[in-house]
Amino acid sequence: MEFETIPTVPTADEVLDRSLRRAAAKKKLKINIDTANEEFVRAVGSAIHDKLKSVVTSFPSFERLPPFYQDVTDILVSLDRIKKSLGAVTWAADQVRVIGSGYARSMRKAEDTDQKRRQAVARMASVVHQVEDDLLFLNEARNILRKLPHVNEDEFTVVVAGYPNIGKSSFIRLVSTAEPEIAAYPFTTKGIIVGHRDIEKRERIQFIDTPGVLERPVEERNLIERQAVSAIINTADVVLFILDASEHCGYSLGDQTRLLDEIRELVGVPVVTVVNKADIQGLEGYPAMSTLTGEGVEEVLALLLTYRAKATKTSLREPPQPETQE
Repeated sequence: MEFETIPTVPTADEVLDRSLRRAAAKKKLKINIDTANEEFVRAVGSAIHDKLKSVVTSFPSFERLPPFYQDVTDILVSLDRIKKSLGAVTWAADQVRVIGSGYARSMRKAEDTDQKRRQAVARMASVVHQVEDDLLFLNEARNILRKLPHVNEDEFTVVVAGYPNIGKSSFIRLVSTAEPEIAAYPFTTKGIIVGHRDIEKRERIQFIDTPGVLERPVEERNLIERQAVSAIINTADVVLFILDASEHCGYSLGDQTRLLDEIRELVGVPVVTVVNKADIQGLEGYPAMSTLTGEGVEEVLALLLTYRAKATKTSLREPPQPETQE
């Protein structure tokens, strides 16, 4: 996943310190003081420019990312803010290069190259410090984004949804490789957890455990809830919606079914509804399971796999698209 490769973004002082040390090493190689000062200014400008540009290029092109990652990035750190900060750092890199080159040329005819060198460094340092807040923000964004799970768009994906504390994480743990934190209180799942299950012919299916989504207007949903909605909309081939008929989760069955209706309107994929905690209370007309005892879990998994089989058959039957003529 591209976010994992983003290196730590340096502060303004770190950019300057590294660049000045590199330039000082080159300056020592020159015997003539005027030539040394000119080389120092060029080297500082080049080093700052290259470091700032490397910060920008270390971030992926967000327009080319899958919709899921675009949405989650916008939710967590704001795409607009990232783009503005990357633009500011690009501006600073270009400004420093212009300043360094300009001063280096002017030093060839200067009487006091030491003074010119100090002026050049001060101006370049001023530009770098102008984007200090942007560098700090980009590092904060990097620390957040690199923790996102890898979601493979090419794998058949089951998104597990429903109210908090209804057994979503428990189901994921039973049927996949994911090991989410399990606890008897709401909002245990603080982010999106991804697990996989190997099936025939070296293929696998992907399960996404979403945070609990509360039945409330979009503008009132918190950060975690909006992450869940993004996962449901952008990644699901089928949604597994889990109900708790016993209402031990703390939410009425009526609230849960209203959320179910909302999710059905949000997605254009099948929504499979099952009842968990069936060892306490089931619900007529719905498949039942108990993630506590394990009863019915394999049957629910088998039901989900039938949707994958249907999707595979459909894709095999689709005729090739005709080539368009220029």
